[in-house]
Amino acid sequence: MRITTKIIQNNSLNNINTNKLLQDKLSQQMSTEKKVNRPSDDPIVAIRALRLRTNVNQVTQYYEKNVPDAESWLEVTESALSSMSEVITDMIGQCTKGSNEDLTTSDREVILTALKALRDEVYSTGNADYAGRYIFTGYRTDTPLTFTDTTTQSYTITEQIDNSKIDKITYVSTGNILDINESNAGTTAASEGDVSAKDVYRIRLSYDNVDGFGVDAAKGTLGIEIYDQTVTNPDGTTTVKFKDIIKDANYEVASLYATPSPYANVGDDQIVLVKETGELLLGKNVYNKLMAKADDPTTTANEAEIRLNYTKSNWENNDLKPEHYFAWTSAVINCAAYDENKVEQMNIINSMDEMITFIERVQNFFGCPEDYESYFGFERNWDEDTGEILETVREYYNRGGKFENIPIEYPCVIRFDWDCEDDLEWIYI
Repeated sequence: MRITTKIIQNNSLNNINTNKLLQDKLSQQMSTEKKVNRPSDDPIVAIRALRLRTNVNQVTQYYEKNVPDAESWLEVTESALSSMSEVITDMIGQCTKGSNEDLTTSDREVILTALKALRDEVYSTGNADYAGRYIFTGYRTDTPLTFTDTTTQSYTITEQIDNSKIDKITYVSTGNILDINESNAGTTAASEGDVSAKDVYRIRLSYDNVDGFGVDAAKGTLGIEIYDQTVTNPDGTTTVKFKDIIKDANYEVASLYATPSPYANVGDDQIVLVKETGELLLGKNVYNKLMAKADDPTTTANEAEIRLNYTKSNWENNDLKPEHYFAWTSAVINCAAYDENKVEQMNIINSMDEMITFIERVQNFFGCPEDYESYFGFERNWDEDTGEILETVREYYNRGGKFENIPIEYPCVIRFDWDCEDDLEWIYI
């Protein structure tokens, strides 16, 4: 091969340029104190470095944030449990004190007032939180354990029990005997024969002051359901079916203060709901039907299950929220602002984006911007001189604006109920 002077010159220039590039690379590594300044310098080392950086960040997050957060969470939990233990100890002391037969009525009223205060303290402790997260509500850390104020909110609750929850009480009817006093002792007719005792079977619901068991077909099938059968579907899966026995019984709602007492005359095929106490009084035949249910351990279904479906709308301060304990659906009643000729009766909302679209769609149904914003719980920027709104609803949302009076879960249904006058309901599904 013939080596010309030009080839020698080109090779020399290439070598010089290569050395300059290497010199520049080494100089950059020396000045930055980094072996890899871009992934292309050494892809393998770059990947390893990125992995190491991620691991370092995770460790840093763990010991700088997660561990202190967990320690604080445990400290709050320990403090709440210690406080609750002290309260229960005080309750036991008050009960022991109340067992003294020498106490007067006023003494017992003082003890009862103290017990009520201790009860409220237990509920208050149950709502303990850390950094806005409630510590005794499982994964629902954004929801308090109890209602914190008197609330009207309709819940449809399903309690799943078995016949071990059915108990028996003895109701004693005293006739007129308890009405006898010094002034009427000679005029009130009473005898030992007026006193009678009767066994009453009952199921105690978890709540008192309930609305009732809905058996109206328009409201859906709500009642007392027991296992009926397991059906095999064409695809090989099975479906467990339940039947509502409340339709087969003589169901009625009675008041605790009715005369005669609802406990006195429960028919053999009757189911009586005492709304004030949340008791289901069962007739003898209904009781026998429920007690005959037993679980078959060879199947996946629970043949002994009894489902109690009822509604409750009025909640007192410190009532336990049903979402922490039972299957439930809820409708939160808001206020009026719609035109039944312009808005669909059912509006399914699957996301916050769809909710913003809905809020924009109903804007024209309000008489003024103040009513509109107050209804959904937000306030946009506006010109104080002209009163002009300076941003749309979506612009308000995109800059981080909050809405106080909208659902917190999706999907949900916005139902406009013409029969409820001007009520608008959110129904979570």
